[in-house]
Order: sequence, then C-alpha cells, then structure tokens
Amino acid sequence: MSTTTAALPESASPAPSVISRGFAALLGVLAVAAAVGSGHLVAGVVSPGSSPYLAVGDTVIRFAPEWLTDFAKTTFGTADKSVLLAGMAVVMLVVAAAAGLASRRSHTPGVVVVGVLGVLGLLAVATAPTFALLDVLAPLASLGVGLTVFRRLHALALRTREAPDEPVTAGGVSRRTVLIGSSAAVGVASVGAAVGGQLLGRGAADSRQAVTARLAAARLAERAPAIPASAAFPQLGTPTFLTGNPDFYRIDVALRIPQQTAEQWSMRIHGMVDKEIVLRFDDLFARPLVERTITMTCVSNPVGGNLISTANFVGVDLRDILLEAGVRPGADQLFSTSVDGFTVGTPTSVVMEEGRGAMLAIGMNGEALPPEHGFPVRMVVPGLYGYVSATKWISDMEVTTFDAGQSYWVDRGWAVQGPIKTEARIDVPNGYATVPAGRVTVAGIAWSQPTGIGKVEVRMDGGAWQPAELATDVSGDTWRMWRTDFQLAPGSHTVQARATDAAGRTQTEASADVVPDGATGWPATIFSVA
Repeated sequence: MSTTTAALPESASPAPSVISRGFAALLGVLAVAAAVGSGHLVAGVVSPGSSPYLAVGDTVIRFAPEWLTDFAKTTFGTADKSVLLAGMAVVMLVVAAAAGLASRRSHTPGVVVVGVLGVLGLLAVATAPTFALLDVLAPLASLGVGLTVFRRLHALALRTREAPDEPVTAGGVSRRTVLIGSSAAVGVASVGAAVGGQLLGRGAADSRQAVTARLAAARLAERAPAIPASAAFPQLGTPTFLTGNPDFYRIDVALRIPQQTAEQWSMRIHGMVDKEIVLRFDDLFARPLVERTITMTCVSNPVGGNLISTANFVGVDLRDILLEAGVRPGADQLFSTSVDGFTVGTPTSVVMEEGRGAMLAIGMNGEALPPEHGFPVRMVVPGLYGYVSATKWISDMEVTTFDAGQSYWVDRGWAVQGPIKTEARIDVPNGYATVPAGRVTVAGIAWSQPTGIGKVEVRMDGGAWQPAELATDVSGDTWRMWRTDFQLAPGSHTVQARATDAAGRTQTEASADVVPDGATGWPATIFSVA
C-alpha cells in the first residue's frame, strides 16, 4: 500500500523567514534616511534650529576637544563643516546598514538602533543653547517616521515571495510591493530634506530683500570714502580692493546658517551697565547709519593665506550705544552671543576706543548682510581677529569681565586678546609657477589694522631688501596693495616679503603657528624662470 503526499499549491508555499542580506541592509538605510528627511522637513516648518541631523553636528562642534577642532581647521579649512556632515552621513549609513543586517529574522535589532539614533537626535536638540519647547517636534517626528518605516518595510520583506512578478497571496507579497514601499521611504527622505531646506531659508530671504531695499533708500550719516582705482593692482594678480560678497572668506562653526528675519531680531545689552538696552532692527534704522571700509582677518590665516577680505559695511556705531548703556568701571569684556549659541569675548577697551569704528553691521557692499555673513546683524571691530570681535547673527551682549566667563574659542586654548598682526602676502608669482626670463613683477597685499601699512620690502634669493611701490592708501582699517620688479635669469628663485606698519613696527621673521593668537613669519614663494 502506497502513501502519496499531495504537493502544496504554489500559492500556499510558506513565506521565507529570513530576509536577504542586500534587502536587509537596504531597509536599515532607507529607514534612517526617511527619519533624517522627515526631521529636516518638520524643522523647516516649525523651528529651523531643531533639525536633528544638524543638531547632532552642532553638538559635535560644541564639545569637540581642542586638538580635534584644530585638526579639522588645519586639514580641511573652510570645508570643515561639509566634511563633518559628510562624515556623519557615512557613519549613519554604515550603522543603518549594520542594523538592517542584524534584523534578517527579527525587526528588534533594527528598531533598537533606529530608536537609539532618534533619541540621540532628540538629546542633541534638547541640549542646544537655544532650545525651546517647540523644538522637540522635529526629532520626535524623525524618531516616529524612522521606526514606522523600518517596521513596515521589515514586515513586507519577510512576506516577500521569491518570484518578482507573483501577485499578493495569503502567504506573502510580491517584491514589487517591497520596492514600492522602499521607494516611498526614499521619497520621504528626499522630499523632506529638499522641502525642509527650502522652508529653512524662505522667510529670511524675503526679509533680506526688504532690508536691501531699505538700505538703498536710506540716508547715511557717514559714507566711506570712494575707493580710487590706484588702490589695487588686480591686473597684476592681486585681489580687487573690495571683496565681492560671494568671495568674502567665511569661517564659523555654524553647520546650519541661522535663518532669522529682521523682524524677529533683537539684542539685549545687559550686565555691568547703568541701563539695560534692548535693540530691535527698526531701532538700528532709527539711529545714524554709517558706512566704513574694513578689512577682516581670521586668526586661522596662515602666513601667506587667503582668510582675509575687505568690504564696505553699513551699520550703527557700537561705542555710541554702549555710552548710552553706561559701561561700569572694571567691565573689560563684551561677551556676545549669536542666535545659535556661539560666543565671542571682545575687549571692552577696544570697542570703547574713540575712532576705532566698532559697528553693529546690517549691510555689506551695498546690500543686506548675506545669510552666511550674519544677516540680519553682526558685530565688526576693526583691528581685531574675528574670533574675538566679529559675532555673526548677534543676539545678546553682556558687559562683564574676562574672569567671569570664557568664550567659545578662548575656552579651546586661543588667546583672550586678538589684535591683528602686521603681515604681508605674495600673490604673484604663484608658488611653483614658471614665468618668462627678464623683468618679473612681484605683487601682493599687506595689512596692519588699525594702524595701516607704512612700507613693504621685498628681496629675491636672500639678497638685499628693496622697497616696493605701494598702492594708494585708503585707511588704516584696510589692506594695502604693493608691487615691485626684478630682472631675473632662468632658474629657480625664492622671493620673500615683509611689511612695516605706519608706526614703524616691522613684521617679525620669527615663525609661529596660528594658535594661540595668529601666525607670524615672512611669506616666501618659490618659482621658476624659463
């Protein structure tokens, strides 16, 4: 007697209980991507500062040790923020893929990992210096979307039939269904990130256009002198005298450019003053507006570096405002804070120096401040490196003492005082360039704010110093161009330069790193003559 076993119909075959490795890794990546995109979208709608992804990056910057901060600035320069964000993305993708791989049989490992990432984003937002209760919405949305997407796609993947074109049956679903669900997750991530980014900047862009129009119609109490054509040698390879806003150097720690409107802006001046003052944007316009041409320099600029630019700034005189507030004796620090919590400590004596020209700036080169340069209001103090003077997106100023608290960079080992040093830079010839034999022009820039440049000397191949021709002087607050010529034979040559300020102090030959208060040394360029 034989026994036969009826074969199960194809449509009733059991669904697989293990997800393929590729699918599993993809599920983790899609869930985390959807979480990041949705968090960015909600942040753009309700609270620009609450994007969990950017908040985590800001937290890394805020608590990074000094050695790591210096390494990033030295290695990546102005690209340090992009590198950080890219590095975070890579780490998150690897973690997400690993979470997916660990969840081939059960969704639990992936749910735990996605949940932990979401909680980290929530903590980063909640511990930000500018946290407000509404900020929790974005990280909560990110957490909820990430968990939902992972669990849903994981459940679909476990029910997937092996054949890609099979219809849905009682025992499983087609891979097409999973791919549709995956595409939806990708859509959430992409649309969320794109729309969130647009929303983050929409209101500020409209406000900035309105401020530009107001500046065009404003009557200035003080105008910057016209820049003569003889103030620069751009035809030789030096910069134009005024730096265009898109080309103006940018150094800050902001991963997300604050998107505040002029109508939202306010600044409180308090602490060791006789009278607290709260300023709003219209209050600044009601004061005498002044225009000043100022060269700004970053303390991170190496010898011969390009972290220096010049612009016409429009704003109000900061000294006048502090005189109204009444600075009390012993107050040696102006502790200013930006809207994103970054802090700067400025010597009170410098700002209060008559004729120094410290400003609360609202305009730059004929338009409102660009977002990346501090819109709606920033501080500008001639003669000080930016890390102790140039607070962007300024929102608070406490008149206090240096003993009472340290600002962001001082807390990381940089000097309390940051006067700009007398320096020169060689712009042409370029390093390792080859130029024709005969008459070779050497040109560059020099600066020593607020004293100004008295002379620049140049020497070739270690020979005698010879004075360079100086461009027309604009003011002690700006850079000054220089040029000179040499008759050179074919071969390798090394040119050096040094500047002397208007008070007779010559740039030191001693080489020093940018830490703690700016680099020193004579710039040198090696080039070839053929």
